[in-house]
Amino acid sequence: GGSIHRNYDLLLRHSLHIVGEVQFPVHHCLLALPGVKPENLRRVISHPQALAQCENTLTLMGLNVAREAFDDTAGAAEFVAVNNLRDTASIASARAAEIYGMNILADGIQDDVGNVTRFVMLAREPVIPRTDRPFKTSIVFAHEEGTGVLFKVLSAFAFRNINLTKIESRPQRSKPVRVVDDLNGGTAKHFFEYIFYVDFEASMADPRA
Repeated sequence: GGSIHRNYDLLLRHSLHIVGEVQFPVHHCLLALPGVKPENLRRVISHPQALAQCENTLTLMGLNVAREAFDDTAGAAEFVAVNNLRDTASIASARAAEIYGMNILADGIQDDVGNVTRFVMLAREPVIPRTDRPFKTSIVFAHEEGTGVLFKVLSAFAFRNINLTKIESRPQRSKPVRVVDDLNGGTAKHFFEYIFYVDFEASMADPRA
């Protein structure tokens, strides 16, 4: 499924601080109303991330039906139950099946059995960092134009022996497109300006950081 890019955009938009994270194993079930069989299905609904995480398994199950995005997994299960949709299944948790009185047609349908989802905990005030235990820090930055500038930025971590655990790029909404003339072809090329989200293993109280 990969990253949920909207969350990165929201982090930049609001003045909040990441103060912790939790990781949960990804475990999806295929849910339908009691009595509904796989051959009765015409579509599967769920959150886009859940649909992506189960894409191959659904195909191997022979469910070559329409797959439609929904706001969230539990909401998809509720939608099927409340509207008595007997041609629609949802991808959600076993707990959602209990709550909405649905049957589990297939359990553990995620493509990657070792996949986890990371949730970050946000607060208005930052946590005062320490150096007595491992910390992870998340930052976002943009850099000036120029050859090898991103390499120079990232090399600052390597020179200080700081391990990067994640790097993600997103287009800058304030400067979405940069136009550059192509001297050879006489045409203009369009480029995005990017910002970078980086996670690294160090506290801001660490002298290396």
